[in-house]
Amino acid sequence: MELKREDIQVLRTKSRATSQVTFDADYNVPDVKPDIGRMIQNKGNVSVEEVRLNDGHAFLKGNLQVDLLYVGDEEGRVNSLSAKLPMEETMNLEGIVSGDKLCLQWEIEDLSIHLIHSRKLNIKAVVTFYAAVDELSGIRLPVSLEDENISVQKKTMRLLDLAIHKKDTLRLKEEVELVSNKPNIVELLWYSLEVRGLDLRPEENVVKAKGELFLFALYRGDNEGETVQWLENSIPFSSEVECNGCTSDMIPNFASSVINQSVEVKPDSDGEERILVTDLVLELDIRLYREENFDVIMDVYTPFCQCIPKCRNEVMESLLVRNFSKCRVSDRIEIKEMQGKILQICHSQGKVKIDKTKIVKNGIQVDGIVQMKVLYIMGNDDMPFYSTEVMMPFSHMVEAQGIRDDSVYYFHTELEQLATSMIDSNEIEVRAVVSLNALVLQCREEKIIESIEEQPLDMEKIRSMPGITVYMVKQGDTLWDIAKKFYTTMEEIISMNDLEDDKVSSGQPLILVKKVES
Repeated sequence: MELKREDIQVLRTKSRATSQVTFDADYNVPDVKPDIGRMIQNKGNVSVEEVRLNDGHAFLKGNLQVDLLYVGDEEGRVNSLSAKLPMEETMNLEGIVSGDKLCLQWEIEDLSIHLIHSRKLNIKAVVTFYAAVDELSGIRLPVSLEDENISVQKKTMRLLDLAIHKKDTLRLKEEVELVSNKPNIVELLWYSLEVRGLDLRPEENVVKAKGELFLFALYRGDNEGETVQWLENSIPFSSEVECNGCTSDMIPNFASSVINQSVEVKPDSDGEERILVTDLVLELDIRLYREENFDVIMDVYTPFCQCIPKCRNEVMESLLVRNFSKCRVSDRIEIKEMQGKILQICHSQGKVKIDKTKIVKNGIQVDGIVQMKVLYIMGNDDMPFYSTEVMMPFSHMVEAQGIRDDSVYYFHTELEQLATSMIDSNEIEVRAVVSLNALVLQCREEKIIESIEEQPLDMEKIRSMPGITVYMVKQGDTLWDIAKKFYTTMEEIISMNDLEDDKVSSGQPLILVKKVES
């Protein structure tokens, strides 16, 4: 008994692991750098240079780069330095083998720098790595049967079929020229590069990317006294990544992470150091689904032989909801510096950290924080630059009608907007917009028929049954169940009882004629 089938592709989790790497190292200030008088701001970035997979393990090799902006001890000049801390880690991932695809993400949980003395620092950090290996699995759905003498019971399922799963990189390279009233660049001291409002959309054979690249740069100018200058620039971008087979009606599940970034200085057409070249590389994890209806055979029956379906359990995924939610966060920060009053805010940057998510009635409760750093100037000519760190907690419910405890959801969060303004010389107001984009899948386990075994009928049982029966429909009965029990067909019952369709109600009498001759 041959079943015709249609295939769908799903991703199954093969292995997941989390690992923490702790850094605790002393670092000597290079001889070419002046003594440290006061630290202003620091930042960290992880670069993974090598990933090797073998049986049950993933080996990682890379560096934690720590940058420090500080004021010199004697001169009172602003300087910066960079330290690279090597890292090697082995993660246990059960079941993986060489050739599997590893999805690796990381987060710097804590970074602190302590001044031992003016020429020596202690650097502490905790980096958490999240590793996942997914494998593509095919599900074969029985959709039709060639034998017309066999009745089939079908169920319409609206399912997600994974059409495309790939990784790619998006490179954003831009040039920013200094405005005419800014002096030339002698030394680039500090920079931050952020992508905000990233919008990834599937189009015909490409994935379109739009957003803004935010650049902040602090540099020493070539004017008298080589004063510290800064600039902020927002650069809109529009780019695309090739994706064969992609269409605009597919359901996307994108994830992105910055894997490399740099800012360099280059001369303009006159040979003056006035151009900043930004280079940022995003790694994209692209998953695109088709949503389709499948009429799946759930049971088979014929009055002429006994059909025994051989089934297996499969977890099927369907789309419940896509929700593009936003959460507004605001706070006031009181600056308690004794050196003077705030004169101007130079720059603010932040990132979103999700602490906990939980499925609640008709939604997902999200709790997290916006971690911010604000660089500002105070009324002190000797040491004007200061920085403060802010943690703004938020709690938000992303609506998802019908969500259940067994639902699967994917979150993509980013800091979409960030603005800081001075209320007065001692207080700063911070306003942020956090985007919480959720894709929620409903999972359910279904019995899928793999094959059908045919066996002879139990003729003794059939002979003991009357040829014609009047049956009173009971609560919960379906026409399919009745036909199967009394060795007839649904079509025969509908014709014999002048029914309009296959719907029956409790207490309804039906004339049943056995189709099997004893």
